[in-house]
Amino acid sequence: MMLEVAVKHAFKGFSLDVAFKAPPGVTVLSGRSGSGKTTLVNAVAGLLMPDQGCIASGDWVLLDTAKGVRLRPHKRRLGYVFQEGRLFPHLTVRQNLAYGAWFAPKDALREDTARVVEMLGIGPLLDRRPAALSGGEKQRVAIGRALLSAPRLILADEPLAALDEARKAEILPYFERLRDEVSVPILYVSHSASEVARLATTVVVLDAGRVVAQGPAADVLGDPHLRPGGARDVGAVLTARVLRHHEDGLTELQAGGLSLFLPQVAAAPGSSLRIRIAAHDVILSCERPQGLSALNILPGTIAEMRAGDGPGAIVALDTAAGRVLARITRRSATAMALAPGMRVHAVIKSVAVAAFDIGLVF
Repeated sequence: MMLEVAVKHAFKGFSLDVAFKAPPGVTVLSGRSGSGKTTLVNAVAGLLMPDQGCIASGDWVLLDTAKGVRLRPHKRRLGYVFQEGRLFPHLTVRQNLAYGAWFAPKDALREDTARVVEMLGIGPLLDRRPAALSGGEKQRVAIGRALLSAPRLILADEPLAALDEARKAEILPYFERLRDEVSVPILYVSHSASEVARLATTVVVLDAGRVVAQGPAADVLGDPHLRPGGARDVGAVLTARVLRHHEDGLTELQAGGLSLFLPQVAAAPGSSLRIRIAAHDVILSCERPQGLSALNILPGTIAEMRAGDGPGAIVALDTAAGRVLARITRRSATAMALAPGMRVHAVIKSVAVAAFDIGLVF
């Protein structure tokens, strides 16, 4: 199911004018704070009635201002996951889940409760009340409640923002499973580069209420001209397969026939991974380097270069493993005479890739 969104709305000092398509999977709305991400999600949810717009998927029309169609929020068949779980405190987890199912239309295709409970790992929590749950557990229950309401679309507005790093690491794999195992499209708001790289099927980048880029995650994140979260958040995403685990604590991966070594990854051989490589962790060399401690050396061809406003530059390198971005100084780019079409080597330290930047493909 392809969701098509086109919305225009004017506020004092800010206007929203966006249009994009959200295919099945996770469509991440990314961009700096104040770019219009939450405003857009509220328009899709019906919490904001825009001046003009059309939000539809085939014959399922949520909004069409030209035809006077403006469905109320409770008629839109949406599952909404907020920053906090917003569970009913007087109900058990089992009862909170049943509350979502109670609102599902009788003729709707429903998710199986047992499957949702297993997928989210909340079986041991069913008889607890929200006060006895951690933040990550509450979010998993909130996701389950949204799924069991038989939604035609799931909205997640920065669902990890209120969690600490440990809880974020706990909850992200469940969103990865949703992306790969649930047919309902998911609109996911985030300004975290790691979340975008791990979760997104499609990325829509907003800036000042406008769409500045949209497309498959690898294409958008590999564009050296985009920096939705700032220069330090620039990075590309690679897809790799777990080859083997070594006794010295390293996991060997394979991407496009090239080997990558990372600190041990909790995934079985044969598993597919998405890995975010931050641009500031990549060094470039004109010749294949020798005698380095860094284990990952990817040969490739410079596809694009972008000079920043300050002393930095972003270099996009196409390798057999996929596109890699390197953030270097303009002085280095000049000294090395870097230019599109030139063959160079990307050098990546194994320990530079954080565990939070590695996600599973189910």
